[in-house]
Amino acid sequence: MKQQLKQEINNIETDLRKISRHLYDNPELGGEEYQSAKLLTDYLQSHKFKVETGIVDRPTAFRAVYDSGKPGATIGYMAEYDALPGVGHGCGHNLISTMGIGAGILLSKVLDQIGGKVIVYGTPAEETNGAKVPMAEAGLFNELDVAMMVHPAGESSMSGDSLAMDAIEFSYRGKTSHAAAVPEEGINALDSVIQLFNGINALRQHVKSDVRIHGIITEGGVAANVVPDYAVAQFYIRAKQRSYLNKVVDQVKRIAAGAAEMTGATLSIRNYELSYDDMKTNQTLSQAFKRNLVELGEKQIHPAKRSLGSIDMGNVSQVVPAIHPYIGLDHPGLVAHTVEFAKQTITEAGQQAMLRGALALAMTGYDLIMNQDLLEQIKKEFQVN
Repeated sequence: MKQQLKQEINNIETDLRKISRHLYDNPELGGEEYQSAKLLTDYLQSHKFKVETGIVDRPTAFRAVYDSGKPGATIGYMAEYDALPGVGHGCGHNLISTMGIGAGILLSKVLDQIGGKVIVYGTPAEETNGAKVPMAEAGLFNELDVAMMVHPAGESSMSGDSLAMDAIEFSYRGKTSHAAAVPEEGINALDSVIQLFNGINALRQHVKSDVRIHGIITEGGVAANVVPDYAVAQFYIRAKQRSYLNKVVDQVKRIAAGAAEMTGATLSIRNYELSYDDMKTNQTLSQAFKRNLVELGEKQIHPAKRSLGSIDMGNVSQVVPAIHPYIGLDHPGLVAHTVEFAKQTITEAGQQAMLRGALALAMTGYDLIMNQDLLEQIKKEFQVN
């Protein structure tokens, strides 16, 4: 029956190419993907998926279901379709979404024969305020046996890890005064931010090597001769594991409080974007996907690379067995978040990778429905880890 899947992709190949190209030509930022979401959901509905839009209070998020009505595993595929400002689809989300819906549609063509259910989730704003976070918190992924997605890259590699991440804003409120005539009457909020940066730089020596802390000053005063009464810094704080990240974040917050004490300013702290958990790859599921990708002719699949980025798929992987492998666009050394990356997605190599990825995802879903022992191994690994 896998042969049927290989034949089915011929029926939707032209559509998938058109969809990925349309997304490339019409990039939309996170939370603004109205046209993109409609394009994807309309196509899923044309293939008899039941679609629910606006889930978790995100207008551009969706859940699309094809249920055979027969017993069997529930397979989940993720679709990301937000673009980057000034770059467009420099992270290849035009391919990610097309692979996700393509895999769902392909698998749906055999479900009436083998049983089970397939669900495609439209997950907006991965680059900034990922919708998978509230989806996981709302328990949407609890209905799944596994969750899968594929990300484009220069070369193919196995699903690996990612860093947990908190996005934190520190705001200091002081008091204005003439900086030359009566500086003693002022409370310098910018000095608090500067001390915050100094304190964080001192902390770097005393944290694990996987920790990444990087920030900017978004507000720091309006005139050099006025003591700044308001200053703001925003930081991304990352670590390999959520448990250790929480400790580092606590240390940074204490540094921030100390900086306020030093100057007399008042401090407020908030998370300005959603927090991402670390990616926990299910190795058994990862190997199952690799076998299918090799069967489809993928010549080289590198071991998982150490990741220093953060993805909201990490939150999914905490609640259900999940993978986030990379499929190569036949361009070693290709750098993500660039115009060059976006252009590579619409080359023939990029389109072929998209088709291979969609088919490998569908074949892996088929394997899990047909092979109960394999599914149990995946679940056992998830429970242990």
